[in-house]
Amino acid sequence: MKVTGFTFIRNAVANDYPVREAILSVLPLCDDFVVALGNSTDETTALVQSISPKIKTINTVWNESLKEGGFVFADETNKALAEIDKNTDWMVYIQGDEAVHEDYLPLIKKEMEAELNNNNVEALLLKYKHFYASYDYIAESRRWYRREVRILKNLPGIHSYRDAQGFRINDRKLKVKLIDAYIYHYGWVKPPKGLQGKVRNFNQYYQSEEWIEERYPVQNLFDMHNADRLVHFTGSHPKVMTERIATANWKFEQDLTKLPSKMNFRRKLLQKIEDLTGLRLFEYRNYKIVK
Repeated sequence: MKVTGFTFIRNAVANDYPVREAILSVLPLCDDFVVALGNSTDETTALVQSISPKIKTINTVWNESLKEGGFVFADETNKALAEIDKNTDWMVYIQGDEAVHEDYLPLIKKEMEAELNNNNVEALLLKYKHFYASYDYIAESRRWYRREVRILKNLPGIHSYRDAQGFRINDRKLKVKLIDAYIYHYGWVKPPKGLQGKVRNFNQYYQSEEWIEERYPVQNLFDMHNADRLVHFTGSHPKVMTERIATANWKFEQDLTKLPSKMNFRRKLLQKIEDLTGLRLFEYRNYKIVK
């Protein structure tokens, strides 16, 4: 069974993305790894190329005409995907602000081996923990997606969809198996001023400059209510994140879980139903769970 990892990245150093940790977290699963290196203006290329001899890099130029709507992310993902060897059986996708805890690697490998020849399973669906503001808080609300495809078979027609959150095969949803493994998402772990810059940078790939300036003008503070609801994280982080977490030089004096909610009535009602039943009504699913 051959396994290839892949991702895309641009200006990871300038934007403080943990791309090194992201790749290292899944590298034990992979025989090789493909990175689409966008036209960075910082030291991202040198950083990525220093990680492991398993890594193959391709130089790309982001298509600015695909900027709004986030479609450029899918375009870059597909460039990396196109470089994967045809003999690869499984592909492991990780984004530059994500990581997989080492405790889940044996389970993921076991599931890949078990479903390798099962034509009814085209991908594995992983759960998510969205860290927010610091490494001590998780955002838990309907605002945050619960699951996404990150392990997929190397099948003809596979392509990244919309803004690279998921995949499709010949424009139909993938048949997936939900497994009990988590992606740790760190893209929103930043001090208040960093969060404000993050949301401006993030939205430049979805909205116009006028829209961004109207809703997120430059300032030193950030409205933490963007998360809807935060809870304390009591588990352990992936070992690859140890150094990064140790050097984090900010903290929040207040308990962010105590912030009053700004959810409207509809979101509050749907959230209450989910809390009581575990069901997320009207959830967007870019996949079809088959087992």
